[in-house]
Amino acid sequence: MSTLVDLTATFLPNDGEFHRVRLALDIAIEQVVQEPGCIRYEITEASEDRMVLTEQWESEELLQKHLKGTAVQDLGESLSGLLAEPVQINRAA
Repeated sequence: MSTLVDLTATFLPNDGEFHRVRLALDIAIEQVVQEPGCIRYEITEASEDRMVLTEQWESEELLQKHLKGTAVQDLGESLSGLLAEPVQINRAA
């Protein structure tokens, strides 16, 4: 039996870029929730200076497939230049 994988990803938009970052995330969410193994992929906190995306995956294998997929690559390109620092990804213990 696979162990569920829980993550949070924190995005810190540059000043004035909140709406562009939110749009990029909304587009990615529409794609990712269709991926095999995705249980949860949603914004759980949003303010002008911080957004948190909460993820849950059926297994590490399916998470790794997601990380190499088109939606993640497209999101990275969409966020280029919009973030104050790299995305912070944390795994739940």
